[in-house]
Amino acid sequence: MSEKTGASQEELSGILLIDKPKGFTSFDVVAKVRGIARTRKVGHGGTLDPMATGVLPLFLGAATKACDILPDQTKAYEAWFRLGQTTDTQDCTGKVLTESEVSCTIAQVEEVLSRFQGDFLQTPPMYSAIWVQGRRLYDLAREGLEVERSPRPVTVYEIRLLQAREEENLYQIYVSCSKGTYVRTICHDVGQALGCGAVLTGLRRVISSGYRVEDAVTIEQAQQMADEGKLRQMVMPVETAFAPYEQIVLTAKHARLFQNGVRLAASKAGCAGLKGDFCVFGPDRHFLGIGYEERSELRIRKLFAR
Repeated sequence: MSEKTGASQEELSGILLIDKPKGFTSFDVVAKVRGIARTRKVGHGGTLDPMATGVLPLFLGAATKACDILPDQTKAYEAWFRLGQTTDTQDCTGKVLTESEVSCTIAQVEEVLSRFQGDFLQTPPMYSAIWVQGRRLYDLAREGLEVERSPRPVTVYEIRLLQAREEENLYQIYVSCSKGTYVRTICHDVGQALGCGAVLTGLRRVISSGYRVEDAVTIEQAQQMADEGKLRQMVMPVETAFAPYEQIVLTAKHARLFQNGVRLAASKAGCAGLKGDFCVFGPDRHFLGIGYEERSELRIRKLFAR
């Protein structure tokens, strides 16, 4: 019996990596996978623009509770930009605002790119999903409005040139950055620094929260797996999202108490002295949830066991 027709089957719970196709919003992908996986509970780990492709972690069933507590929010992208032009969206889909001659060298491009590594403040673009005064910025932008946006702290861990087509003014870069960083804004700002403008022409997310695009499947592949009753094989346990965390294993008795919300002595639970959040497992290595120590007691950050 397949996941598609098996109404009596246990609901899928875990993480499914989708390679988002160009032209789809992240919400389009969520809607598709709701139908494929036969579950209404689907969340995603980081919005991708419609023109972007790449890894989009989807959280199914009880795993949706992990979306707001992911320990690794790092994203990595491969992006193409073209010098000599600016648009209202900062990418090639927008209305052209300026066109300029390009006279910079590859070495100059690399030097400017290096300025965008590290911590800095970035002003979000008008065409973004950020809420301002109860409305999405992109809705305001489509009405021809521009509002003041507060610069946000972002971190670029690595930025480097991958390819240069100097005769076409096209450059490909690799960017590893914190959550909330706009790569098209980086490209726009690089163009401004070079004095000729720049627009993003292609974007592919290759890493998201520790998950790589090589491990993702297309929507079509997910549908085929569901039709064959094999989609469950593609769904990873939710605890893989918390791989950087330390782990504790409780006895059967303590596992029952933990799931019932009873505060256990940290010394008995085996978490005395642990800093920050950690994974909590039962004696059968069944993932129970995320815990933390406070006042020498084991507390629940988020419970996943059903």
